[in-house]
This record gives sequence, C-alpha cells and structure tokens, in this order.
Amino acid sequence: MTEKTTNEIWVFGDLRNSLLLEMSFKVVNKAADLARKTGDVVVFFILTPGKTRLLTSLEEDACTGEGSVEVEAFAWGADVLFSLENKQFHKPTAHLFADALETVFKEKCPRLVLFPLTDFGRDVAARCAATARAGLIADCVELKTDENGSVVGLCPAWGGEIMSEITYTSGHETGYMTVQPHGATGEKDPEPNGRIERLQLRDLPERTDIRLISSRPATLTGKDLENAPTVVVGGAGLGSMENFGYVRELAAAMAGQVAATRPPVLNHWVEESRLIGQTGKTISPDLLLSVGTSGAIQYTAGISETGTIVAINRDPSAPIFKIADIGIIADAPTFLPLLIARTRQAVMRQLANEICTDGPDVQKANEFGNKIRSLRKAQNWSPEQLAETTGQTPEFIIGVESGEISPPVAFLLRLSGAYGVDPGTFLKQDEKEKIRDQRTQAYVNRTRNYSYQTLTSGAEHDHLRAFIVTIEPHLDHKPVAYKHEGEEFIFVMEGELEFTLGSKVHI
Repeated sequence: MTEKTTNEIWVFGDLRNSLLLEMSFKVVNKAADLARKTGDVVVFFILTPGKTRLLTSLEEDACTGEGSVEVEAFAWGADVLFSLENKQFHKPTAHLFADALETVFKEKCPRLVLFPLTDFGRDVAARCAATARAGLIADCVELKTDENGSVVGLCPAWGGEIMSEITYTSGHETGYMTVQPHGATGEKDPEPNGRIERLQLRDLPERTDIRLISSRPATLTGKDLENAPTVVVGGAGLGSMENFGYVRELAAAMAGQVAATRPPVLNHWVEESRLIGQTGKTISPDLLLSVGTSGAIQYTAGISETGTIVAINRDPSAPIFKIADIGIIADAPTFLPLLIARTRQAVMRQLANEICTDGPDVQKANEFGNKIRSLRKAQNWSPEQLAETTGQTPEFIIGVESGEISPPVAFLLRLSGAYGVDPGTFLKQDEKEKIRDQRTQAYVNRTRNYSYQTLTSGAEHDHLRAFIVTIEPHLDHKPVAYKHEGEEFIFVMEGELEFTLGSKVHI
C-alpha cells in the first residue's frame, strides 16, 4: 500500500441475475473475513441505471427491488454499499463497466478490488488492472495475510497440483483479484446494518469498436450442469475416449448429467462446456460420482458444495479420497460396467415397485411419469423412439409422463429390455428362489426321459426364463409375442389355447 491507498476492500456486485449476485455476496463474505485481520472496511459496489431501480437487463431474473440488495450485502459482511449510477448501465458489458470504473478507482484508491471468479468478473478485472497498470491475482481460492500484514492469495498452479501463494510488490497502489465464490465459511448477520453512498457518473463516450448486439437469458435445459441433482464426472484415469463412454452410460442410468476434469476436455473426449473447476463450471448436486479423477484443487474448487461425493480411483492415495464421503478403490473401466448394470436394475426395480402400488394416487402418478421422462431424456430418446421400443404409441408415452396414464407391468418389461435390464430384476427374492427350485426339478424330469447336455457350464438352471400368462376366455386379445432364444414349453393348465407356430396351427 501507499499513502494514497485507503483501508478499503471493494467487492463487485454482479446484478445480472440472482445466481451471479449470490456469488458476489460469497466474495463479500471472504472479504469480511480478511478485513477482520487487516482492519479494513468492506465496500460492496454496484453499477445501476439509477437509484429508483436495481434491476438488470435480464428482466426475468432480475434482482428484486431496491433495498433487498443492500440488506443482503450488509448481512454478508459489507460495511458500505456504493451505488454507481448511470443510465448507460441498463446494458451491462465488461468494457463499459471497466471504462466507468477507471476514474472511480483512481479517485477512491481502495486497497483491494475483488471480483467474483466468473467470465464477466475475469473480463472486467483484467480490463481495470490493465488500464491502471496494476497487479492482478487471478483465480484465488483463499485470502490471508502474511507476517508483514500483506494480503496473500492462494491460487492453484501446475494444473492444480500445488497451491501457490501470490502477493503484490511493496508500495503498490490498488490491487485487483478474481476470487472463487465457493468455500465461504462465514455466517450472515441476523441484524445487518451499514452505510449507503450513491454517485452519479458522467456519461461515457460510445464505443464503436465493441457493440452489444443482443442479450437474453440462457434457457435451462436437461444439459444444465449447475442445476442437475446428479452428476457423474470423468477424469484422466479413464485412459481413453472409449472408457469415458462408461461415464455417459452411468449418467444416463442415473438420469444425471455428464461432466469432466481438464484432461478429458483437452483430449476431446467431451465438449468444453462439461468442464468442472476453477476454469469451468461450479456445481452443487445432491450426488456426485467422481470417476478416475485425482482430486486436484483446481477441480475440487468447483464441487465444494456438493451434497454427497462418491470417488472411484485405483490409487488409494489419490487426494480425491480426502474430500469424498464414499471412496471405492477400483480400476474404473473394470468396475463401471458392473456399477452401470446394478444401477439400471435398481432404477427399474424402483419403478416396478411404484407401478405395482395399490390405490390411485395423482402425486405418485406424476412422480412416476417424471422418472420415466428423466430416464428417456437421459438416454436421448424421443417419445417416438421410446414408443417404438416399448410397442406403444407416442400419445401413450406422453400420457404416462404427464401422469394421466398408469402403464401396465408389460410396459416396464419392454422398457427393461430396451434399457438392457434382465426382467428377473422385477422378481422378489422369494420368487427367484421358487423359480430356481422349479427349474431344478424340471431339469431332473427332463434328463430322466432323454439325454440333455447344457452347452454353458454352470447355466443348467439359468438358460430359460418362465412367465405365467393368464388369458381371459371369450374375449378378443391383441396378439403379444413372448420370445427368447432356445426351446419353449407351453403348459395349458385350464381350457384350450390355439396358437400358430410358423404356418402350423396348434391346439
């Protein structure tokens, strides 16, 4: 610091939508923690079109109403809210904000200016620092002070393998930082208070080299990682694009989203929009499966607010196990096919339990329909594709997904076939044991009458699967084919059954 520099830490408030504003408040929380050690004042500054309106250009997700922003800022640790006002700010752009802030920072000379670690925050911070010919510490995970009272930023380096400590040269004026919002540990003040200051900024000359053509809110889709409750992340440990395919299969089986660390993105196994970490997206799912990831800080900084983390890695000393709730030491390409199969069985078993529950329940029907829709979308199937796969109409599928139609069990049997799940999944344990005993007795009876040799060792009782089919008499029935490889036995327990095999009619 110099004699010109004030004892103030400024934090940029991003008003473009509520999620970005929340990130700004988390940086305020980190700044307040630092200020308790340095004795500085925390100033939360915003750029708005005018004092009567704290809205943004994204009307659908604007910050709601004057008053709420400053109260939240004070609750998170700000001492002052500084409102910089100009009608040009109704269209927020990085170059416009940087041009406006140049004179403000020269006049006010804060000790530090912190920006949330977002694309927009990086852009504004870099422009401000370059204009002021000042130091910029990028991608800070944590802020602290050294023995001399200087501010130090902890930043990942060497691909996240080490945490470097970076500070400013002695005698510096205003220093700039981009700070990771997540990981703030402070609590909100239940009785917030602070001071509000306003400053009307002069109009800035129009920039002809950069123009904002249009802007609109991003549409949230099934591929939206930030809002996904379940995410499967693949890392370098998978070894190849083929093995990374298991991550996609597991995510589809769980109706979750696919993500990756930096190496799979660099190797083009997955698109860059799926990158998690400091240079990618920050996520907070309820469940995250981290497969073949070492656990570098650059990656883990993006998953710090996850509910439950399950890590799969063959290296017992991998850092990822230090933050995982459940750790599995296994070779991912060997283990994942088994996990995918069991996951699919569990999903289908749960659906079967729900569809067989007695009594109509609109809420349960809607929940069941939502699960079928999520499962379909996770497989990238259209309603038409699912209809064709299960022998239904697209209207039937839409009815099931909306909760208007309760599907028969036959629908799940066909869905399980398309999903690659053995129909035996739907049998309870006592049913499985009963069928196994019946197969054993049938095998003994058959081998008494003729020579019988199983070609697959150990599969004497597993090669055929039995279904009990009851056909109501004196009614027309839609023909249904029950097919499997190998021989078939049909036992008519009561009445007569006529069926055609090839061109021959049997009674």
